[in-house]
Amino acid sequence: MRRPPHRAAAPDTAAPGGPAAGLRHAALALTVALAVAVGGSACTPGTPDGTDPPTPSTDASSTPVFPRTEVAPLVDAVTHRTVKPLATKRLAGGLVPPTNRWFSGLVFGEQPQPVFPLPLSFGLTGKGFAFGQPTVTTTAKNIAGGFKPDVDVDLGAASTVVSGYDALTVTLASTDTGGKVLGHTTIAEGSPFVTYTAAEAGTLTSALPFTAEGDHFTATAGGVGYGLVVHDGSVENGTVALEQDGTATFFVVPADGSAAALAALAADPVTGGSLGYAVDGDEVSTSLTYTTGGRTAFAAMPHQQATLDPALACDLGTYPSIYGTLKVCSGTTLAWTVPRSPATGELDLGALDADERTELATQVEADVEATPAFPADTYFGGKALYRAAMLYRLARQLGEEDAAARIKTRLTDTLAQWTDPQGCATRTSFCFVYDEQAHGLVGLTPSFGSDEFNDHHFHYGYFLYAAGVLAQDDSELATRYAPVMDLLAADLASSAGNGAFPDQRVFDAYASHSWASGTSPFADGNNQESSSEAVTAWTGLALWARASGNAGLATEADWLLSSEAHSGLAYWTNVDRGQPVYDGFDHQVVSLNWGGKRDYGTWFSAEPAAMLGILVIPMSPASTYLAGDPAQIEANVAEATSGTFDQKFGDYLLMYSGLAGEEQRAAALELARGLDARWIDDGNSRAYLLAWLMSVQAD
Repeated sequence: MRRPPHRAAAPDTAAPGGPAAGLRHAALALTVALAVAVGGSACTPGTPDGTDPPTPSTDASSTPVFPRTEVAPLVDAVTHRTVKPLATKRLAGGLVPPTNRWFSGLVFGEQPQPVFPLPLSFGLTGKGFAFGQPTVTTTAKNIAGGFKPDVDVDLGAASTVVSGYDALTVTLASTDTGGKVLGHTTIAEGSPFVTYTAAEAGTLTSALPFTAEGDHFTATAGGVGYGLVVHDGSVENGTVALEQDGTATFFVVPADGSAAALAALAADPVTGGSLGYAVDGDEVSTSLTYTTGGRTAFAAMPHQQATLDPALACDLGTYPSIYGTLKVCSGTTLAWTVPRSPATGELDLGALDADERTELATQVEADVEATPAFPADTYFGGKALYRAAMLYRLARQLGEEDAAARIKTRLTDTLAQWTDPQGCATRTSFCFVYDEQAHGLVGLTPSFGSDEFNDHHFHYGYFLYAAGVLAQDDSELATRYAPVMDLLAADLASSAGNGAFPDQRVFDAYASHSWASGTSPFADGNNQESSSEAVTAWTGLALWARASGNAGLATEADWLLSSEAHSGLAYWTNVDRGQPVYDGFDHQVVSLNWGGKRDYGTWFSAEPAAMLGILVIPMSPASTYLAGDPAQIEANVAEATSGTFDQKFGDYLLMYSGLAGEEQRAAALELARGLDARWIDDGNSRAYLLAWLMSVQAD
C-alpha cells in the first residue's frame, strides 16, 4: 500500500471554498477506574508583549507520561538534526509547534488555512478573523462543509499568531504594526462561541449589522443566525467598542434553538480546556472540561451521544455537521464512554486441529525463508518489521523454534540499527534524529512526508508493535531498545508537557481520532485516511508499554486504542445511515475524513478495494474491533471486491470478510490458500493470512 505525501492528488471532490479537486488529500493489570487528567498548561506561555493570554490553567496529569526528567536524557543522547525545516510563521515564541492538529493550518505555511472547530469553521484574515456555520452538502462521493466566513471581524490587526493551546482550545494574539498586542481570540472544539478579549481599549468592526435583543445582539447571514454578547463595551450596528479586558463573544444560533439561551451561556467566556480519561474494566471514558466562570454550551458529536450522562442537559437545539447532527448541551464537562478494545500481539491458535497446525508450520517456514531485506524507510521498513514479528510469534506458538530463531535474528539485527541513539551520526538510513525546530523524532529514510511529520503514528506504530512483540518475553531486548523506542512513543503519546514533544501529537480527544497531516496545508483542514493503521499504532504503543513496564503509558495507550477504534467504526467503516448527512452518499464507507469534508477516495488509488483496504490494513490480532455487524461487513466487502479478491488488498479483504460469520470465514480460508502471492501485501504473509482465518472467532 503506497501513499503519496499528504499534499498530492486527491479525491475528485472538494468542499466549497476548499482547494482544487486535486488537493485531497495500556500497566498490564489496570486498577479499577484508573483515571488520568491531562492538561496543556505547558503550551500557554506569555504572549508577544509578555502578558499572559486569557487561556486556562489546566489540570496536570495525575499519571504523567514521559515527563521532562525522563525524556530529556533520551533526547540528549540521540543525534540532533532538522531534516526539513517547518516554517511556524504564526506561532508565538516558546510554544511547541502543533503539528498534526485540527488547527495546524493556522500556524504553518505562507498563508493561514481555515480550521474546523465544530460546529464552526474559522479562519484568519488580513486584519482579524472570520467564522461561520458550514453549509453541509452531500453528493455520491463527498460530504462537504467547508469554510463559511459569514461573520468577518476586523480587529485592526497587522498580524495574528497562535499564542496558546491545550486539549480543547486555541488562543490567538493579534498585534498592530508596532507589535503591540491588541487582544486575544479564543476558539474551542465543540464550542459555538468565539471570544475576543481586548488587551487595551479599542474597536472591532464587522460588515454584518447586529441589532439589540435585550442583553444580547443578533444578525443573520446566509440563512444562519448569529449572536453577540459584550462585556465592558458597547455595540452599534457592526461596530463593537471594548474597554481594556472587555470581551465580545460571537456565536452561531441553532436553527431549532434560541439566541437568548446561548447568550446566557456566553456571559462566561471559555478561556481554556482540559482532558481526562479512565480505563475501567470493559469501558474507556473521556471527559473534556471547558474552563469558564460558569456554565457554557458545547456540541456533542454522534459518537459521543449514546453514552452522555442522562443528567446532562442537551436541550439547546442542534447543529448540522459533516459527521452528523450535533446536539447542543450546557454545562462545563462533555464526557462519554466507549467499549474497551483489547491490545493483543498474537492470535489465539488454541482451537486449531493438528492438520491446520501442520499446514501453518510449513507455511511459516516458507515465509521466514522468503523474507526479503528490510526497507530503509520508516513506513515500508516499519511494515516489514511488523510482518516479521507476526511470523516470529506464529513460529513460537507452533513450536517452530528454528524458524523463530532465524526470523528473530533478522529482527533484532535490524532493530539494533534503528535503536542506536547515535546511528544517524555515521549513516543516512536505519536511524532516527531529534528535530529541535519541530520538537519531534524523524526517521531516516523519511517517506510520505514523515520529515514534515505526516503519518508518524502510522509509521512508528509498526516499530512499537514489532519491538513490543519481541520484548514481551525478552526483558533484555526491552532494555536495549528503550532509549529510542521510548522516544518514538514520546513523539506520539507524551502527556506531561515535557517541552520536547507536544502532548499527544496526532490525537484529537474531541473527535476521538488522529490527524495524519503534519502541517495541514489545506483549505479543508487536517485529514486522516487509514483509521485501522491508527488503531495499530495505539496497539503497538500498548504492547511496547507492557513490555517495557510503563504503566502510565499502557493506560494511555488503551484509551487511545479504544477511542480510535470506536470513531473508526462510527465515521469510516460503519457509518450511521440514520443520520441525514448520508442521504445521497452512495457508498458503504468513508475512506478519507477531513475537518471540512469527507470523501470516498484515497491518496493513492481510485479502486473500490483501496477504499476499504486502507481502513482494515494490517488486520492485526487487535483488528477484531472491526467485527460486530455482519451485514455491514458483507456490504462493505461486496462493494470493495465486486466478487473477486484477486487484486490489491485482496488478502486483507479476505481476512476482514471472515469477521462476518462462520460460513464467510471458512470460504475466505479456502480462497486464501489459493490466493496468488502477488496479492499478499508486503506487510503480510500467507502464514499470517491463514492463521488469522483459522483462528478468528466470527460474530
